[in-house]
Amino acid sequence: MLFFQQLRGELRKLFARPRTWMGYGAFIAMEAVILAVYKLERSQRYMKGMLERNGLEFGTYYSSLTITFTIMLLSMFLLGSIYFALVAGDIVAKENEDGNLRLVFARPISRLRLLLIKYTAVSLYTFSFVFFVGVSGYAMAVAAVGWEGGLFVMEPKMKVFAAYPEWWEGAGRLAMAAGGIGLSMITLSSIAFMFSCFKVKPAAATIITLTILFVDMILQGFPFFKPYESYFVTWRMSAWVFLLEQNISWPKIIESYAFLIGLNISLFTLGWLSFQTRDFKT
Repeated sequence: MLFFQQLRGELRKLFARPRTWMGYGAFIAMEAVILAVYKLERSQRYMKGMLERNGLEFGTYYSSLTITFTIMLLSMFLLGSIYFALVAGDIVAKENEDGNLRLVFARPISRLRLLLIKYTAVSLYTFSFVFFVGVSGYAMAVAAVGWEGGLFVMEPKMKVFAAYPEWWEGAGRLAMAAGGIGLSMITLSSIAFMFSCFKVKPAAATIITLTILFVDMILQGFPFFKPYESYFVTWRMSAWVFLLEQNISWPKIIESYAFLIGLNISLFTLGWLSFQTRDFKT
């Protein structure tokens, strides 16, 4: 019970910072822009041509579910990564910079327990933020095009193509995908958290994390790295798309998330070992 009380205090402290809320405003603005583009005649004509070339009916698949999938696909890695890295890179390093850790360690709490509380708070923030994007994006899409319709999924990089004409089936798959994205993005937060445990400034932890992410994505795009794409972290993080396949390949998904969970544990351990040897009292 004490752990959960401390976690509640950590979450209260986390959401008291203005930068924690910046991502919410940025995503709402971005969703409004995407919806405005989707309402343009040229965009609808392009969408209609793509659906009809694949033998699908425009009226069924030009829907709020399809738009929500597009929002999550295009925005989460590029825009979401900035705010996840900002919050996770700030959670330890900023308190050290402000001198708060010296006050915290005046109480009988172990460094491992302190990091576990902070890491749990960051993970909860990351996971809940993904669902906020999905719910807010879907609500805005419903306001723009209505709630009816199926789900159309096309992701060439991961070789996923699927169509769900029934709303309930499409909504269920989209909810599963949101859960998968949340688990994937915890890896990004884990990288930033590890650097936040090092003796660096909060901004440095954020920048290093984003550099690693974008370098990984750029190298993965080179054709001669194609045979080795499964070794890239961002490819493993994209495994959530497999949850939208017509026939889900569970072994492939379990393999990717086992890799990510092992990586998360390793990153936390490295951060803890570095944090354990630091001197905060002098």
